[in-house]
Amino acid sequence: MSVNTIKKYFILCGVGLVLLFSADYSSARTDFSVSDSQLSFEERKRPKVKPKKKVRRKHHVVKVVEPQKPVQEEVIDAFSDSLSIDSLALIGDSLTNDTLPWPESLRARLDTIIMKSRTVKTSQFAVMIYDLTADSLLYAVNEKQTLRPASTMKLLTAITALDKLGGSYQFKTYLKNTGTVVDSTRTLKGNVYVVGGMDPRFNRDDLIAFVESLKKMGVDTIEGNLCADRSFKEKDLLGEGWCWDDDNPVLSPLVYSREDKMMEKLVAEMEGQGIVLKGEIVEEKAPLLANDICSRAHSIDQILSRMMKESDNLYAESMFYHLAAAFNKPARASGAKAFEQNLMRRMGLNPSNYRIADGSGLSLYNYVTAELEVSFLRYAYENSTIYNQLIPSLPLAAYDGTLAKRLKGTKAQGSVRAKTGTLSCVSSLAGYAKAANGHLLAFSILNQGVLRAQNAKDFQDLICVAMCK
Repeated sequence: MSVNTIKKYFILCGVGLVLLFSADYSSARTDFSVSDSQLSFEERKRPKVKPKKKVRRKHHVVKVVEPQKPVQEEVIDAFSDSLSIDSLALIGDSLTNDTLPWPESLRARLDTIIMKSRTVKTSQFAVMIYDLTADSLLYAVNEKQTLRPASTMKLLTAITALDKLGGSYQFKTYLKNTGTVVDSTRTLKGNVYVVGGMDPRFNRDDLIAFVESLKKMGVDTIEGNLCADRSFKEKDLLGEGWCWDDDNPVLSPLVYSREDKMMEKLVAEMEGQGIVLKGEIVEEKAPLLANDICSRAHSIDQILSRMMKESDNLYAESMFYHLAAAFNKPARASGAKAFEQNLMRRMGLNPSNYRIADGSGLSLYNYVTAELEVSFLRYAYENSTIYNQLIPSLPLAAYDGTLAKRLKGTKAQGSVRAKTGTLSCVSSLAGYAKAANGHLLAFSILNQGVLRAQNAKDFQDLICVAMCK
């Protein structure tokens, strides 16, 4: 077979193969077109996937934008977990349900506040509200959980003191002497005693009154000693469980301008009035037969007002130890605790369920419940003598004391009288609120583990507004 013949053979074979493959391809296209017509709209509109191209990487800076987090996966930030008063407007519609009668409407508002509050998700809390007018429990969440009360502890101190000491009780400091006065030389041959009564209001006017009383006795010279009688209370100058770096008051029976310097200040006033002390300043208890020269006193109402409105810890501790002094002298914290525990028993509560360490709430050892605080508030309300003295001492929302700047422009303005409490990571509010229907409510709100006190205050304010709507 010639070369030309072989070439012709291969050309004819190639043409045959081309015709064969062309027929199969046409048939395949016909089949795909039929099946494509049966596809859904979405599948037919699906964009074609382009093949990936190899791209040579270049170094460049990329700005990362955080994707929006789904609500169910929201991460709570402890430093922004507050519901402010302004946020009340955002949830106002959900806090009001005209289809529900009172108090169901109040319970619904409170449930909404707790459900929407981020503060309760990042900390411990307790709430209890009691309707004093209807004598019934309105609302309670975690009311038996023991938490630190901070300065709402002052409510327990005040109510117990008013119950035990009475509304006419006075905080007294005495000036006494032994020996006699030699008229010719105007010399007191004996000692002068300052008997401390832990009166936090004792001031320069009282010192001047002491010096003037010595002058009236005809004394220009004291040959004896000036004695500090500290027998009123135990020697400890700090409370149990107080932090060393707090602004702690000095628990001295001879407190003057918040310091234990009454004796030095008295000597300075005496020298200014020309009275010479030849002896020394010593510590010594006054004899029973010592002569009374002068006494200075302040009423329990005067102590109570600053103790509650300004949350003054020194005033609270003074009242705590005066309560203890009614039990025994020298006054000890345990004596005051005993009276508070007895009052708890009268309320039907078990004192072993709580921990009382001081009178001001400074101690980290104090542990109470919202139920306990409401029980004390109820007891005060049921005893008109106690209630009538307690009420004026409590800060009034938006007007005075530690509530002067809170709840302004809300339904709670002027309708809430309550004691505030603030320690590191602790915030509380307890007292009385007047509802829109005229009912008087006793409440306690305790927050613990809050990294920003304002978050807890916002939560408390929302509850106050809900109670007064």
